[in-house]
Amino acid sequence: MTPRTLKVGRVEQYILDELEKGPIHMTLLDPENFTIDSALRVAKVSEEAGSSAIMVGGSTISSQLEMDQFVQALKEKVNIPIIIFPNNVQALSRYADAVWYMILLNSVEWYYVIGAQMQGALFIRRYGLEAIPMGYLVFGAESAVSAMGRALPLPMSKPKVVVAYALAAQYMGLRFVYLEAGSGASSPIPTNVVQAVKSSIDVPLVVGGGIRSIDQMKKILEAGADIVVTGTMAERGEDALKALIRVVKNHMRKDER
Repeated sequence: MTPRTLKVGRVEQYILDELEKGPIHMTLLDPENFTIDSALRVAKVSEEAGSSAIMVGGSTISSQLEMDQFVQALKEKVNIPIIIFPNNVQALSRYADAVWYMILLNSVEWYYVIGAQMQGALFIRRYGLEAIPMGYLVFGAESAVSAMGRALPLPMSKPKVVVAYALAAQYMGLRFVYLEAGSGASSPIPTNVVQAVKSSIDVPLVVGGGIRSIDQMKKILEAGADIVVTGTMAERGEDALKALIRVVKNHMRKDER
């Protein structure tokens, strides 16, 4: 019997095609921090500024109904993909375009390594939600995601440890690696850590958390991030968000020259 080949889905292929042009930006919207009206406004601004996708999720989402309403509203407003960034099974929504099918690799809790993924698998299959496999690595002991996911925080001063985790993700067949400083983090992932991981893996590298300034964004991009995610800045103001997206778009054009 010939084994079935796993095909890359429509949204994942779109991301890979966008990455052919250079690094891309994604906007993270947490339903806990936005009304639907304010989320729609920010999502539209993000799309017009050049963000490649809207990620929906957070560390404390507890209602699937809330997620469904939030995602449905976004789908009617923007044309770029809506990707679920789940904290748990109840954060899934049949109305999204895709879900980051994440393993919290540095969690000490079985549930966040395979339990939640197992529980969500039948939902994903039933509704034909595109699953994009991702290795998720969390820094910062004080972050909500670290506390909720019972993560053993990664040492920012030990890049080789992070590289080892990232390589493990790649070797297990996960197709993206995400370095997460944590929502509201005081600073982004150090550039030497980003550089070390980028130079060691062959899958796209996602970096998020703590990026609040143009200078920080430029340094993360120069360090090699393929996808940069900003969430807190989306909550702080549209002008600041547009400025950060513009940095990524300019970097794309620079890479094309």
